[in-house]
Amino acid sequence: MKPLRITDYTLTSALGAGRAAHLAALRMQRTGLSQVSFETCGLATWLGQVSGLATPISGEFADWDCRNNRLALLALQQDGFIQSVEQLRRRHGAHRVGVFLGTSTSGIHQTELAYQARDREGGGDLPASFDFGRTQNIYSCGDFVRRCLRLEGIAHVTSTACSSSAKAFASACRALQCGLCDAAVVGGVDSLCLTTLYGFNALQLLSAEICRPADAQRKGISIGEAAGFAIVEYSNAPGVALLGYGESSDAHHMSTPDPAGRGALAAMSAAMHRAGLEAADIGYVNLHGTGTQSNDLAEDKAVCELLGTGTPCSSTKGWTGHTLGAAGIVEASISLLVIENDLLPRSLNTRQRDAQIRGAILMENRDAHVPNLISNSFGFGGSNCSLLFGMQR
Repeated sequence: MKPLRITDYTLTSALGAGRAAHLAALRMQRTGLSQVSFETCGLATWLGQVSGLATPISGEFADWDCRNNRLALLALQQDGFIQSVEQLRRRHGAHRVGVFLGTSTSGIHQTELAYQARDREGGGDLPASFDFGRTQNIYSCGDFVRRCLRLEGIAHVTSTACSSSAKAFASACRALQCGLCDAAVVGGVDSLCLTTLYGFNALQLLSAEICRPADAQRKGISIGEAAGFAIVEYSNAPGVALLGYGESSDAHHMSTPDPAGRGALAAMSAAMHRAGLEAADIGYVNLHGTGTQSNDLAEDKAVCELLGTGTPCSSTKGWTGHTLGAAGIVEASISLLVIENDLLPRSLNTRQRDAQIRGAILMENRDAHVPNLISNSFGFGGSNCSLLFGMQR
């Protein structure tokens, strides 16, 4: 596979807005999770909630106003990203720049608000102001981002649960290889909503304690929200690049991964094959690491079978929470920070490693040069995606 350069990127999560805020939080070992309330949710849990989303979208994009698109807009406004896309548009033309995003629930919170408004009025139809196509629709965020960036090329939104925005990278790579576009904006956005909070609680996966990936006493996930975007294009300039990707579908169960980790192993193996790299070339794995009993054990089996037990690895979900459809772009962005800053983040909140986990879970931050790493994102139904990033010389 020809390396796909990451020429700019940005992310916004509970850790803050922009790359600098995230790097500072990683260095300070500060979590973004807190015990806060969300809307009418009465569950005892920790959330990775983003501040600054109370202001409605106004002006020409007012019809797209919802929490998900507010979060997307907030992220777009960081790190000079909009200006970078403007330069990209001038270089290639608006019609030759694609948009590939991932989301899980999209703007479903707007639908929840519509039903609440209907109930207050005594039932009947949903409010006339509710616009499904521009808010709840899975494609809403893609349409909104494309319009905000004044792009006119191919646009696509993937919704495969927690692998969504990782798979957006793979989709963009194929589109560039086929000549459908000359460059692409890749990313994802997923915002908090009652559906995911109560849904994961019904699955007995939501933890009342803070998320502790790989911990012997882990209780489950802490849900977060986030958005992130990257510019990808073929370039001979040195810098960080997507060297390979791998996708698989083990279809073991609707919500539980294959206990043997075969789907995870297939995705990572495919990424390494595309990159032309061996196990010894991988210096770190950003684990999917949700903090559930089944996920952490299955992923550990796959990592150890492929890379052995000595490769440093950690989950960053103790920092941001599980951002679902945005997890792929958030953890890809953190992985880029790892490569650019020679910093390996610990598995935050992990106090005692589960004795069944054999991998080299980082219990402390480590300063180390990492030329190549793998970032894993595994979704419900066995929808798996692994991204392999490294430096293009």
